[in-house]
Amino acid sequence: MEAMQRAWELENSVKLVDQHRDALYSYDEAEQKSISADRPWKRNPHHFKNVRISAVALLKMVMHARSGGSIEVMGLMQGKIAGDTFIVTDAFRLPVEGTETRVNAGAEADEYQVQYLQSCRDNGRLENAIGWYHSHPGYGCWLSGIDVSTQMLQQSFQDPFLAVVVDPDRTISAGKVEIGAFRTYPKDYKPAVGQGDDDYQTIPLAKIEDFGAHASQYYSLEISHYKSSLDAHLLELLWNKYWVTTLSQSPLFTNREYSSKQILDLSQKIRNAESSIKSDSRGGPKQGTRSSGNDTQLEKIVKDSNKIAGEERIGLIAGEVKARLFNGVGAIVRKGT
Repeated sequence: MEAMQRAWELENSVKLVDQHRDALYSYDEAEQKSISADRPWKRNPHHFKNVRISAVALLKMVMHARSGGSIEVMGLMQGKIAGDTFIVTDAFRLPVEGTETRVNAGAEADEYQVQYLQSCRDNGRLENAIGWYHSHPGYGCWLSGIDVSTQMLQQSFQDPFLAVVVDPDRTISAGKVEIGAFRTYPKDYKPAVGQGDDDYQTIPLAKIEDFGAHASQYYSLEISHYKSSLDAHLLELLWNKYWVTTLSQSPLFTNREYSSKQILDLSQKIRNAESSIKSDSRGGPKQGTRSSGNDTQLEKIVKDSNKIAGEERIGLIAGEVKARLFNGVGAIVRKGT
């Protein structure tokens, strides 16, 4: 189990910050108030560029997202600001009701947030809420129109504030945490052409319109993960629960609905590309432009196909490893007794 925890930390690039001092967990209230008063993010919409998330906070968010299944869940993150970086030290879930496409915090969640943060302060933990996280089960890490509106509202009233999205389905299939961190632009700000996120990700056809309509209203931040010597015991306790859940499930069976939707979505994209190519073959004054668009479309289909095939291979390998490790364990125990 310890080896698997180390493998998970290696896969998600979790780095030990200091074996003797836990500097990232120290909180200087006066320094944070000074940063808030200066508000450098108001002068530069791209001021924040990085996010450092503790392994404990990361594991909490992933476990919460997985517990929601196909329903979106939501929580808050605690931490501080250091230069152009958000440092997330902890996370906690909120009692909200979500659906398969959206999640909204109501009065009960607001009351819970106030009580939780006050309880933390009473016990000497002064970190403020510096962001919110929610899940996108099966459709990637990006901000929908509702997410953009929520984040803009948060940045208007309690900036600096961060939005994080976790995809639990893709996390299970890929074996690595699928996570994204975002900030929205001011309403009157127009980013330069080509300033958006260049990283390709698979977006279901049903979500493409929402994804494209709001992609220019926010930008992504670089994410890294860390742990400290003080995290060891808490991380071990969380890992035990996470590992038992992971060990008792097969990615192929747990995510079979997600996998089926991925394949169905890919088949529809292939049919759309086929129709576009047939239409292009009939010629016309803009044939060259359409051909270039078709090539891009086919490249994306190939990437999506390779992604699905890779996830299925991971699931088959995981099943084979578990079979070799645990098949016959009961017989060995009975023989020993």
